[in-house]
Amino acid sequence: MVDPSEIKAMIVRLANESGFVRVGIAPADTPAGGERFGRFLALDYHGQMSWLAKEPQRRCDVRSLLGEPDDGVCVICLAASYAPSGDDAGAGHIARYARGRDYHRVLGKRCRKIVAELSDAVGGNFRARICVDTAPILERELAAAAGLGWIGRNGCLIDAKFGSYLLLAEIVVNLSLPVDGPVKNRCGSCRACLEACPSGAIQDDGMVDSRRCVSYLTIEHRQSIPESLRRPCGQRVFGCDICQEVCPYNRDVPAGDAEIRGPDFGELSRAAALASATPAEIIRWEWSDWDRATRGSSARRAKYEMFLRNAAIALGNAPDPADRSALERLARHESPIVAEAATWAIKQMI
Repeated sequence: MVDPSEIKAMIVRLANESGFVRVGIAPADTPAGGERFGRFLALDYHGQMSWLAKEPQRRCDVRSLLGEPDDGVCVICLAASYAPSGDDAGAGHIARYARGRDYHRVLGKRCRKIVAELSDAVGGNFRARICVDTAPILERELAAAAGLGWIGRNGCLIDAKFGSYLLLAEIVVNLSLPVDGPVKNRCGSCRACLEACPSGAIQDDGMVDSRRCVSYLTIEHRQSIPESLRRPCGQRVFGCDICQEVCPYNRDVPAGDAEIRGPDFGELSRAAALASATPAEIIRWEWSDWDRATRGSSARRAKYEMFLRNAAIALGNAPDPADRSALERLARHESPIVAEAATWAIKQMI
């Protein structure tokens, strides 16, 4: 039997070699955020994300993912950085995390490599479950329990060195390993994110009302965006980084993983083209343009019609007569949400 401390040291080494900037071990029992998550659901803050409300108790105890009734389970928590570097052109239209390769695939591949080497080292009946937004778990609470950072007022996991431009992954394993402890919440009295949120989605207690969040509205909300929330969307077509941009812990952070954050914007590539695409260009996209721009990207989460809807709203927030004919064409689109958004945008020009 390999010593648990040696296994943990091996995990840390493998994580660092794989490009993760933070790694820690969390216990598999109920995270401290269970009660908070219950309040989030009770307030209906999850909006149309109905999957969050399915079997909420399972999210609070990951042992069920391996079918293990005992305590011989823990969670390897990992974080990769996608912090911007250098020329950050295109900021505001496409969220930073979606500008490179689809992080689900990138981090999943890295986790599989770690699991393969762990399996060789441990042997026996070793089992593991990789989670990259693919399982019902409270990933930020687990990451905080593992000492990867603290959950900030904006709901993001924040690390003192790497800020909040972090993507999380977890590997649930049937091993008893030394666990790590949480770090101190260092947000203090800072309210920068709360005050900068254009739609007032961030509440005084740090809870985020998804129904008002620009990221939710542009990515997860499948119907027409309420008119009262269109102005806050500004020029954003996919996601929103405002609450992170104003966070003091995101100043002067090390550049993130190039594979995830995307190439420098001077490079000609699919990722650079998506990141720099303007709303005026996007409303002129055919399906094939959307397909080419989002292929292999997590931006594909928002369907073609949603990109058109969001771009039309962005143009309504910054009317330009040069876009009128394109908007008039969209006003006749077969998708009701596209046609309605384009009609609204045209009215803003009057």
